[in-house]
Amino acid sequence: MAYKEILFFIGLLLFTLVEQGTCYSEEELHASYWNNKAKQALHTAINIQPNLHKAKNVILFLGDGMGVPTVTAARILKGQLAGHSGEETSLVMDTFPHLALSKTYNVDQQMPDSAGTATAYLCGVKANYGTLGVTAATPRSNCNASFGNEVTSILHRSKQAGKSVGIVTTTRVQHASPGASYAHSADRSWYSDADLPDEAVKNGCRDVAYQLIHNTEINVILGGGRQYMFPMNVPDPEYPTTMGDRLDGQNLITEWLKNKKRAQYVWNKAEFDKVKATNTDFLMGLFETKDLRYELDRDPATDPSLSEMVEKAIQILSKNPKGFFLFVEGGRIDHGHHAGRAKRSLYETIEFDKAIGRAAELTNELDTLTVVTADHSHVFAFGGYSARGNPVLGLSRSKADDMKPFTTAVYGNGPGYQIGYNGTRPDINETISSDKDYRQQAPVPLDSETHGIEDVAIFAKGPMAHLFHGVQEQSYIAHVMAYASCVEPYEECKLPEPNHAAPVHSSLLLVLIGVLLYFSTF
Repeated sequence: MAYKEILFFIGLLLFTLVEQGTCYSEEELHASYWNNKAKQALHTAINIQPNLHKAKNVILFLGDGMGVPTVTAARILKGQLAGHSGEETSLVMDTFPHLALSKTYNVDQQMPDSAGTATAYLCGVKANYGTLGVTAATPRSNCNASFGNEVTSILHRSKQAGKSVGIVTTTRVQHASPGASYAHSADRSWYSDADLPDEAVKNGCRDVAYQLIHNTEINVILGGGRQYMFPMNVPDPEYPTTMGDRLDGQNLITEWLKNKKRAQYVWNKAEFDKVKATNTDFLMGLFETKDLRYELDRDPATDPSLSEMVEKAIQILSKNPKGFFLFVEGGRIDHGHHAGRAKRSLYETIEFDKAIGRAAELTNELDTLTVVTADHSHVFAFGGYSARGNPVLGLSRSKADDMKPFTTAVYGNGPGYQIGYNGTRPDINETISSDKDYRQQAPVPLDSETHGIEDVAIFAKGPMAHLFHGVQEQSYIAHVMAYASCVEPYEECKLPEPNHAAPVHSSLLLVLIGVLLYFSTF
């Protein structure tokens, strides 16, 4: 075949691809593109050297309900929002060099919840469904059984070791995930004393909000949950018709501020922005009565983003020469899924990943272990026949057997169950499916979509991050963080201090020289 004919057919092929709305580039049609891409990844992998030093700082990012399908869909959506096809995009967490899988079951239940799982990854001990900071010898809601079965978190043990500690969440700060870092409760739903049953009151159990300010001295507390901190006769400053929840008459904000120097409490963005890290050692910011608004609904003038809260927290905590432990939760990823509203969940995930990126800019990988994981997955699926670049919240290119279109994002159960009076599914188009309140269709009717049972990913970078490998029990996560930072029970870990002047590895220098020589030929 003549050279001109080959060029003609290549041009015709490219024209056809463009006409069909494809989103891939011409270079992806050639083997050299994928071979070079693989060689670059191989060079990176060959030159990964484990950081065998002690972690001065530890940051745990917890995407509540962030299963692997959620990560994949959020990655593509992030790219599409930037004007790309999306599949080739990388989240910040995707760039972490070490990866493992976490088995998420609770001791008493195959499908886990956020309380039992939080006890595992924060305290290092698997627990029962719905329980916080106690062993599985404590049945849910049995206050009396919790005494003597308490387990302490990596946050608490880091504080005992002299580090500064903080929690940042898009939910209420008394919620299950952050709650396991400081509370010991037979029931996650005992947010305030108004929620305690008679048995718990009789036996002297305390609510989660009370424990927040009494169990561990936490330097930074950012999220929602004002309602559980004030007496019933105190109106909320933002919503005057909403009153506090407490029966004991205590103002827990006032109690928390007592005997603290350089401490501040804020409840809106304007006050939050005024906080200067240089003269603040303790900060509590509660920006809603319960959970924070979804990222799609958040007013940037009144409420800080997760990224902004993480930035402020790190600026305050990093002043401690002994280091810090920070727990960060993207909690409303889970809530979006429970509601069957994938768009809300995926936008929460993208903001969560943005916060991971901001933390990376503010810390040093040589002395900071960063771990990103999820407590559990959801029955969220992302599939169907679709071309490259198909909108994440769009339709499959084929129709179902009932000759109706369907979305590539669906749920296995939940409030998206939609069967009409005539026994057929409703019609759907991309205008409808891209709305932030659209519920993806589900075959099983439930008021709230359920958690998933499958393993979730653990992404890690920094000192001792290579210990995350293979398939592990979820409780293993807390032990790696404790060992890497040499806190109880691994005080004798004998890891050397971080080396901030680490030399460039010789093989990496050869790669860099080769790259420079290659580009110098153009």
